[in-house]
Amino acid sequence: MLQSSPAGFATIASNGRWIPARHLAYLNAILVEMLKGNLLRVIINMPPRHGKSEFISKFLPAYFLGTHPDQSVILASYEADFASQWGRRARTLIEEYGRFFQEPVEVDPESSAASRWNIKGHVGGMQTAGIGGPLTGKGAHLAIIDDPVKNDEEAMSFTIREKHWEWYRSTLYSRLEPNGAILILMTRWHEDDLAGRLINGMDDEHKDQWVVVNLPAIAESNDALGRQVGEALWPERYGVEALNNIAANTEEYWFSALYQQRPAPLEGGMFKKSWFEIVKAAPWGIPKLRYWDLAATKNAGDFSSGLLIGVDTKTGLSYILDVQHDQLDSKDSEDLVKQTAQIDGGEVAIEMEQEPGSSGKRVIDHFARIVLPGYAFMGTPSTGDKVSRARAVMAASKAGNVKIVRGHWNAAFLDELSMFPNGKHDDQVDALSGAFNGIWLGEFRARSDRDPTVEQVMGEACPTSEWSGSDIPDFT
Repeated sequence: MLQSSPAGFATIASNGRWIPARHLAYLNAILVEMLKGNLLRVIINMPPRHGKSEFISKFLPAYFLGTHPDQSVILASYEADFASQWGRRARTLIEEYGRFFQEPVEVDPESSAASRWNIKGHVGGMQTAGIGGPLTGKGAHLAIIDDPVKNDEEAMSFTIREKHWEWYRSTLYSRLEPNGAILILMTRWHEDDLAGRLINGMDDEHKDQWVVVNLPAIAESNDALGRQVGEALWPERYGVEALNNIAANTEEYWFSALYQQRPAPLEGGMFKKSWFEIVKAAPWGIPKLRYWDLAATKNAGDFSSGLLIGVDTKTGLSYILDVQHDQLDSKDSEDLVKQTAQIDGGEVAIEMEQEPGSSGKRVIDHFARIVLPGYAFMGTPSTGDKVSRARAVMAASKAGNVKIVRGHWNAAFLDELSMFPNGKHDDQVDALSGAFNGIWLGEFRARSDRDPTVEQVMGEACPTSEWSGSDIPDFT
């Protein structure tokens, strides 16, 4: 029984404490096919605390090396220390039960660290790493990624998601041996997480095609296990009543993502991603304005954001041309503003949010005299709250009158926009509001012989037919 399958090994090695629940038995059948070489790319999405890591990150590596001692396993997780814990547990299993395999195996005492250990007398072994960390030496016949996302902050960070993606494509993928298998085991956090990107990539027939196993905590239609709709995944541990209690005490988005494996876009209600057409370029020669919303503290809190907008005064269309977005201290922010102005050119107007009081005036004066001399620059005091300031551009966006020029910043920008006003950050939204209001309603308002009507710019959402200075209509 020990050599029959990973589940058989888990039952023996746990002295019967590990019980193959229905969903774990289903996973066992998939793992057997992987070890036979019939499946090389598998994604398993499951809710937390349902036994996935113990089975696949602890028992599977030990079983694999007990039956394939000349092959290698790489296991990665969100942190190196966390991944090495699974390496230590798998190593302990080999130490205790390796002699019971058909060909007895043992850990090489000269290479027995938790994060890197080998099978004595063979070339196989196990290596662990954190996502983003180095993988050196041996390759991988079996690569396991177990929960690459640590928490909601990482999940919502486009920068972190991009790092995970680049690490997967460069570091991990380059370690695969010929016909090496990849097993990704994770709870879904975001539609753009690692699993999401790989699944979306299957639209390209030249990219890896994955077997995707979705096991929601509460069964939905077409359940992989054949459960009835509403049936719990592991009723002996988390019954429907317990899961409903979790749902009642968890935000709807997080329960849908973490427990049901459906990370629908988290939207705050004001902006929808579908409103924005991504275009290759804006019309040539249109008036432009760059608006800055600056933060003073580096890597702690808000971002500094500078959004460049252009408008076609004949059609009433606005084009978001570029977004600069980073956590910077005051000196680095000044350097970024100056360099960006040099790149944009002297024909681009520049506005910056002016904080209340004398200190706000001093900051604007400093930028005008020291940072941006010779540029068309001014500070604009904010009026109303963030939501009120965003209403004009929201209405225009909903009407399809705001386009986005394709750029590397698009995804992060749209993520923040769609979560406003409920997202953790809103700096890019503030910059968008300031830029839109500035170029259509402010001192640097774009003008031509044929200015568009309000209805052209904002659609039917606006109840007036003329601009009224800097007054923004109420669209609630």
